[in-house]
Amino acid sequence: MFHSMPPISWSDISYYHNQILPLIRKYKVLHLNRTDARLANNGLPMEIQKLRCRVNYASLRFTSQIEELGKRVIRILRQNGPFLVLHLRYEIDMLAFSGCTQGCSTEEAEELTRMRYAYPWWKEKIIDSDMKRKDGLCPLTPEETALVLRALDIDRSMQIYIAAGEIYGGKRRMAALTSAYPNVVRKETLLEPSDLMFFQNHSSQMAALDYLVSLESDIFVPTYDGNMAKVVEGHRRFVLFYLAIQLVFCECNIQHTKLHVNLISIIFCHSSGVLMLSWKGEKKRF
Repeated sequence: MFHSMPPISWSDISYYHNQILPLIRKYKVLHLNRTDARLANNGLPMEIQKLRCRVNYASLRFTSQIEELGKRVIRILRQNGPFLVLHLRYEIDMLAFSGCTQGCSTEEAEELTRMRYAYPWWKEKIIDSDMKRKDGLCPLTPEETALVLRALDIDRSMQIYIAAGEIYGGKRRMAALTSAYPNVVRKETLLEPSDLMFFQNHSSQMAALDYLVSLESDIFVPTYDGNMAKVVEGHRRFVLFYLAIQLVFCECNIQHTKLHVNLISIIFCHSSGVLMLSWKGEKKRF
């Protein structure tokens, strides 16, 4: 027997101690049926923070179907050598709700705006795309991402696994990336359609597959500092002790001696963005 309930979002530790703990003692198993309702992450004792990490990264598990298929994708990639996972946040919903339209045509920008207005629950309707980019709140475009990977001397033959949904603009927007790195793959190209049949129309389960592959990647590159990037970074550090580097460039007048570093700084001066990298191996400085 277990008890199911939605916890109150953003509750402090007293809520869980005074209201949730007695229920656990009574029912032994408590099903929190809204996983987006979390414990407020401010001013918690270190012991609680450590417990959060152990729960998130050691106790929680995906279903066996997701775990097994994720392992299969990883085996396929490993057979062909090292691989980089690119969390390319450039799907239509991301662009519509963020208002980031850099590189989009006028027609595409209008389509994204219409989509945003079509959802009454989305409060932010009027968005200045240029200002949002200057504030560092937009993902890198596929074209910018290709430049960054080249600037970092990522080998042209490296497998680039795209951990994302359908990229807005399709092949046209991916052309620069696939030209620079022809070995671009995704789960849909590595697996048979029948393998993914169970996961179709379940975007969270598809994202879970990408999550598992991201954990085992030799290099993980998110183009946007969102929830997926944060959780993968944390998991890699907690379980696998992968190093992580965050590159932040805000000024364009910094002098660099290496061309590839200067190239990165130009990209990020333009977008005021952040690139986060983590990988196995020794620490590199740029």
